[in-house]
Amino acid sequence: MVCGGFACSKNCLCALNLLYTLVSLLLIGIAAWGIGFGLISSFRVVGVAIAVGIFLFLIALVGLIGAVKHHQVLLFFYMIILLLVFIVQFSVSCACLALNKEQQSQLLEVGWNNTNSARTDIERNLNCCGFRTFDPNETCLSDCFRSHQCRPCLLVIEEYSGMVLRFVGGIGLFFSFTEILGVWLTYRYRNQKDPRANPSAFL
Repeated sequence: MVCGGFACSKNCLCALNLLYTLVSLLLIGIAAWGIGFGLISSFRVVGVAIAVGIFLFLIALVGLIGAVKHHQVLLFFYMIILLLVFIVQFSVSCACLALNKEQQSQLLEVGWNNTNSARTDIERNLNCCGFRTFDPNETCLSDCFRSHQCRPCLLVIEEYSGMVLRFVGGIGLFFSFTEILGVWLTYRYRNQKDPRANPSAFL
């Protein structure tokens, strides 16, 4: 049977949703591993990662059930949700790739000022203190604080932020194109007849 047939569309859609399921479980597992080993103490960061993982898992589950059963309603809602996710993810990925150094610095400072637990993790893991300047009178948990010879965290973060944003933007673009592929597969699959069903019935 050619790949444009019913069985091929079904198998491709199932494989795509199995991939989403694995990614969602990996995301949840990494978040749990990070907080379990003390690498991340910010429950807000972990909560967001787990919430995104659960959301992706539920979408994949809806798509998988809809593909296996050729369920029109589930496939329709799956297609709409996947299209909305694609729009958001594509926009965020393009923004990550388009940020210049000054915009990255402003974004990092906003994040730095809005979360204390993540700030502590950064200072401890990157061995730095303060954001733009090092103040020996402030409390800091990094090892360099004992000798009072710490670099500001902005200088350390900027060494990696560009690479991280390009990586995140690239991964986001890759998955956004798999999502638009999923929308196209779902649309085509919904309009195909199951050869095992009644030939006169449109499912």
